Formats: sequence, structure tokens, C-alpha cells
Amino acid sequence: MGDRPTPEVLTFGRSGVDIYPLQVGVGLEDVETFGKYLGGTTANVAVATARLGRDAAIITGVGDDPFGRYVRAELRRLGVDDRHVVTNTEFPTPVTFCEIFPPDNFPLWFYRRPTAPDLQVRTADVDLDAVHDADLLWLSVTGLSEEPSRQTHHDVLAARARKSFTVLDLDYRPMFWESAAAATEQVRTVLPGVTVAVGNLEECEVAVGESEPDRAAEALLDAGVELAVVKQGPKGVLARTRDERVVSEPIAIEPLNGLGAGDGFGGALADGLLSGLPLDRLLSRANAAGAIVASRLECSTAMPTGAEIETLLAGGDPNEGRR
Repeated sequence: MGDRPTPEVLTFGRSGVDIYPLQVGVGLEDVETFGKYLGGTTANVAVATARLGRDAAIITGVGDDPFGRYVRAELRRLGVDDRHVVTNTEFPTPVTFCEIFPPDNFPLWFYRRPTAPDLQVRTADVDLDAVHDADLLWLSVTGLSEEPSRQTHHDVLAARARKSFTVLDLDYRPMFWESAAAATEQVRTVLPGVTVAVGNLEECEVAVGESEPDRAAEALLDAGVELAVVKQGPKGVLARTRDERVVSEPIAIEPLNGLGAGDGFGGALADGLLSGLPLDRLLSRANAAGAIVASRLECSTAMPTGAEIETLLAGGDPNEGRR
């Protein structure tokens, strides 16, 4: 990050280790070999922005264990500053397994019990000046699922003071919550403090009670955000402000593992916001980034470069030479 006192992009939330099978179309009980990768949605978004040339850092927690050391080292290797990573001596670094059944079935198995270090980050652990000064702050709904992380998120948003490019990823994972209603209650408390919200139709329904794309976007705008981004799967992405409505069609690419595609989308979204791109251009690049990640096995190390995004948008193969 050089001498820059604060990062361009600061994410806050999940990190851990992804243990992904190297056999496709096989249940975990029959998998013989695995690969180990940096994981966690906010870690992936930070890596995605770093791959696009941004100074990126993450606020998260890891265990005082070999996997925690791996997370720190891999963050640094992939260009993400780890100075805001908290080492927790009580709880282990979380591990996530998946199964890969293309084109659209990728079950996840989270090992985060009784809790995870990223949910134990306290306000005293956080550099609130960096939170305020970062050009873009990216938060995930998972961080609201339990204390002390929940209060820390509220304090972070208060320190941020609704500065432009305060982004909430509506990343709802039912296994982290006692109920969808509990998630709804918490999300609605923070929406007035963010300027951008991004989520799929299920996540929008949890957040604002609407799953029809335009109604969901309208409800998010009414809740206080300035830009609502609603991902519609095979129907593309809808983005709305008070003055603009844009729909971006999905980009066809052969899928391998859809996990992490949303994080690739998010990293390109963050980069596009900071670049001041027109909304249609921003969404097409984010769609391309997500498609590229979906065509690759892993998540963090699958995040594309700007050149790879442009290659796909021009009709080329961003994976040429990788296979």
C-alpha cells in the first residue's frame, strides 16, 4: 500500500479457509483430493479490488493457529493489507467445504461453531479513522448476525457518517441466523447508514420484504440508499438510483464453480464506483467479473484482472492459458 495512510477500499467481515474438492461432480464423501484457498466473502471482495489495482485492506478476525497464519499470508500475497486483521486466541480460523456440481449446484459446509473470530471483532479493535477515511467501505450482513460484531458494525457505520461509497452486501446466509425475521430486523437498522446496497432476490426479500426486482430496488431506495443493485441470476442485474434505471444482461460463459461469482461482481462494482463509471458500463464490467469467477474452481485466486474483464467483454476467452 506504499505510504498511503488509509486504503482506497476497506472491507469488514468474513475471512477463512476454503477447502475445495479437486474432483467435480463428486460428493464430499467420495472426494480424494482438495485444494486450500483464502475464502470468506469480504476477503474475496478485497482481493478482487486489489486485482483491479486498488489499495485494499480488510477488517476481520482469524484464529491463533496455522490457518490464521495462512489467511494473513495469503491476503498479503494477493495484495490486501492485513494490518486490520485481529488474531483471536479463543476461537479457530473457520474452514468452509463445498461440493461442485455444475452448472448451478454448489453446496457449502461452514465450520464456524460455536463462533468465528470475524464475529468477535470489537470496536476497540478497529481503526475508526481508517473506516472514515477509506474511499469505499464494504460491509456484509453476516457481521450483524451476532455480538460483538453487530455492535461493532453499528459503531463503524457511525464513524463512517454515511460517507459516499458505504456499501452493504446483503449476503444473507440462513445458517448464520436464528431466523430470517431476525436478519430482517438487523438489516433494516443499518440501511439508513449506507449509500449502496447489493444483493440477489432472496437477499432483497429478507432485507426489505420485496423480491420483484423493481419493487425491491424501490424499497431499498426508500430505506435510504442512493444506489440499489439487484442481482437476478439468469435475468441479469438491475440497478436503480432516484434518477436512473439500468438492466445489464448476463454474460454467457461455461460455469465450473459459481461460488465467489458474487464477490467478483462486488469487487468490480467497487472499482467501478471509485472510477466514476457510467452505471451501464459499471454493471457490464461487474457481470463479466462474476462470470469469470464462475468459470474457475476457486474464489479468491479466481478474481479477474481488468484485462481479463475486457477480454471477456470483447468476446474473447479470459481463461486462455489458465487451463
